[in-house]
Amino acid sequence: MRVAERTRPDAGKAAAVIAESSVPSTTHDGRRKRRGVNREGLEAGRRSTRTLLWVLLAAAMVLYGFPFLYLLFTSFKTPIDTIAVPPTVLPKEWTLENYANALGRSGVVASFINSIQTAVISTLLSLVLAIPAAYGITRYKTPSGRVFIMAALVTRMVPPVAIGIPLASMMASVGLADTPIALSIAHTTISLPLSIWLMSSFFEAVPRDLEEAATVDGCSRLGALWRVVIPVVSGGIAVTAIFAFLASWNEFLFALLMTAIRSQTTPVVIANFQTQFGLDWGSMTALAAVYSIPVILLTLLLQRKIVAGMTLGAVKG
Repeated sequence: MRVAERTRPDAGKAAAVIAESSVPSTTHDGRRKRRGVNREGLEAGRRSTRTLLWVLLAAAMVLYGFPFLYLLFTSFKTPIDTIAVPPTVLPKEWTLENYANALGRSGVVASFINSIQTAVISTLLSLVLAIPAAYGITRYKTPSGRVFIMAALVTRMVPPVAIGIPLASMMASVGLADTPIALSIAHTTISLPLSIWLMSSFFEAVPRDLEEAATVDGCSRLGALWRVVIPVVSGGIAVTAIFAFLASWNEFLFALLMTAIRSQTTPVVIANFQTQFGLDWGSMTALAAVYSIPVILLTLLLQRKIVAGMTLGAVKG
């Protein structure tokens, strides 16, 4: 009896092995085929999604870039082609006459200098004020700091026309009428709230351990900011500088209200291109195309900094 009992488990195992071996191999093949089909379906779905995204991106680029391309092509048209009905995208006859007329007008070169000077001063003022303000808000996190940053956002929502005339009157009363300094201060009121918000987000991404390590090594709070934090957020500073520069470079209303002749910027000069028959579209588009070159070059030069600043804080750990 004991011998029979000992042999029964072995017989059961053998039966299980035989049963498993008797399962048709088609079952395993079917599972593999289903897995292959699922993988192919996922890959096909990913390819279709990727293709759709590329199509949408190309459509957005065309819609965004077409106005500038049309402006660029118009700048090479003859004066008759610029007012032709129906209009054509490509010029029938390519010419540089519009560029010669635009750049040869009196006050154009001076307006470029005024625009550069105003934009640089406004950008520096925005950074000098926004960096310590954003650093104090993010590091100390007091109730007054939260109220301050919300107030900065609210002031950004105020229409420029609501503060343009009072600002012009104030600048005239202190003897700064028709000067780049007055216009730079006015442009700073536009770019400063956005600069504070941007720099606050960049400072939030910097670990406090870096500053604590710097203070252990003997740095003060200001020294840690200057030697440790600012180099880390240099990409964010570049992004903020680009936005501040563009806010001043493209601004028109304050320049129209606060400048007359000496400190007129290029957008105001472009708006004044008129002839006895109406607007001089050829010269306007030519000067606008030339006016776009500094911004494009600045963006290309700071491209790496901009990408680093936009991705700052995206990966933490």
